Amino acid sequence: MSIRMMSVAVLAAALVVSGVASADVSKGVINAFKGQLIVSKGELPEGKNDKETISKIKVAKLAALTGEAQEDVTYWNFHYTAFLSKTGSSKLKLEFYNGKQLAADKTLDGIDAKSAVLSGDISINEDEGLAKGKTYTVKLVNERDQVISSASLTMK
Repeated sequence: MSIRMMSVAVLAAALVVSGVASADVSKGVINAFKGQLIVSKGELPEGKNDKETISKIKVAKLAALTGEAQEDVTYWNFHYTAFLSKTGSSKLKLEFYNGKQLAADKTLDGIDAKSAVLSGDISINEDEGLAKGKTYTVKLVNERDQVISSASLTMK
């Protein structure tokens, strides 16, 4: 196996393991959603132009997630796209707040510090601190505890 092929394989494995990828999005779309965390069922839709893409993203954005029971525990699985208000971090944390109380968090490693858009898939469950029927403020924070993207999300 060539060095280049091995490098590509290692990079692909790193993205799959971390669940984090930077997305290729136009500046117009980035500016429209800057500072927002978009939760969706899958990858964000694209349109023929920025206006259409923005419209499609607004439709795809979820305000509530329905959990799936696995044995005694409810799991919530979702795709996120974060339009960062600040770049420069290679490690971020997704924090779920119930009011001012931190309920749960997920660490995201392997971040492209230069990318203004981050996307990936998250699975989180009741054992990690979330509860059905609660609405959380989901914050993406950098290592300096600065909120660089956020959303409100109800767990059903």
